Amino acid sequence: MSALSRRDFLALSTSAAAVGLAAPVRAAMGPNDKYDLVIRGGEVLDPSQSLRARRDIGIRWGIIETVQETIPPERALKSIDASGKLVMPGLIDLHCHVYPYGSAIGIPADELVQFQATTTVVSAGDAGVNNLAALRRFIVAQTRARMYAFVHIANNGLSAFPAAELYNIDVAQTEACAMALAENADFLLGVKVRMSENVIYKHGLEPLKRGIQACEMCGWPAKMMVHIGGVESKELMSQILDLLRPGDVLTHAYSGAPNMSNVFTNIVQEGKLLPAALAAKQRGVMFDVGHGGGSFDFTVAEVAIPGGCTPDTISSDIHVFSGNSPGIPFLPNVMSKFMTLGFTLEQVVAMATTAPAKIIDRAPKIGTLQVGAPGDVAIMELVEGPVSFVDTRNNKRDGKAYLKPIQTVINGVPFGRPYQAPFAVR
Repeated sequence: MSALSRRDFLALSTSAAAVGLAAPVRAAMGPNDKYDLVIRGGEVLDPSQSLRARRDIGIRWGIIETVQETIPPERALKSIDASGKLVMPGLIDLHCHVYPYGSAIGIPADELVQFQATTTVVSAGDAGVNNLAALRRFIVAQTRARMYAFVHIANNGLSAFPAAELYNIDVAQTEACAMALAENADFLLGVKVRMSENVIYKHGLEPLKRGIQACEMCGWPAKMMVHIGGVESKELMSQILDLLRPGDVLTHAYSGAPNMSNVFTNIVQEGKLLPAALAAKQRGVMFDVGHGGGSFDFTVAEVAIPGGCTPDTISSDIHVFSGNSPGIPFLPNVMSKFMTLGFTLEQVVAMATTAPAKIIDRAPKIGTLQVGAPGDVAIMELVEGPVSFVDTRNNKRDGKAYLKPIQTVINGVPFGRPYQAPFAVR
């Protein structure tokens, strides 16, 4: 057999590595092999498989090995008793702020896990071009939760918060942003822009146009995440909606925040849904909740949702300020508010698992409990009984149940302490 040339060897090595990345190989289990972790006795709720039934989940080497009615106790090295609890895929928060030290509002993602049951998080514009490398090297690389990001069109991201990042339009540099997207396509999802008047002042559509241009220059189908709430004028809101492309994300979709003149300029105006909002929804723009400390209004949602603008994804917009606000925007609590608005448990779980997973589209089998998926699991309690919720404008609604995080598992390893204290809901 002739010796391989260096070029042939490298070609074969590269091909093998690509196969390994695309489809991790799991060795078959023998009759005496044990699962590293078994989550037993819980009611498994997995929208990706249309599954809601009592099942045991066996995890080995960080991967879900089996989902079956019963796993014998002797087959488990460690077990979690989930009897009487809901067992669902680890939650995915499409809009949060998890860049501590680099963003003025960031919280370490791993500190949120016990309160949010999040195994995958998306940094929503914390970093711009100037501090994106530090996010990647010092935060993403050291975080146990899986992390992705939208890069801010403003070079400085949210490092100067609460000072507005786009009063000076010169910091929105299209080519630099496109280069960052091209160089970080594995963990970036696209570009974030905040279009509120108190952020962009009188620049109109220009920040959004620059973001879209960066997405279209970068060489892959990058998405926009567009923050609304208190845009400069009623007309500008419709113009923003008209520019959004299928697959772009409209976040704070149900915001009730007014503009700087205290005028209500969001997707519901004078009690009616904007035609441009419905048209955007119909052509495939994704509507994201992004609750936060000032960006969710029951009265907007109660008009927009029956009008055809249902949410695609439920996200928290959790950060150092919103986490202490009366609306309590921890992700399970936001999901609970949408059950109060009439969505089923299965629907709200899908909007925090399978739906954001499709938008991310970077890792195989996240937001699911399918065999072969990462061992990311959220164990929750559905607490039934009277409960009151408040939005970010002090509107109150009464509900009949809420979700309480109990334990989170990331890549097959129980994360942190179980969350035992009563989950504060107002």
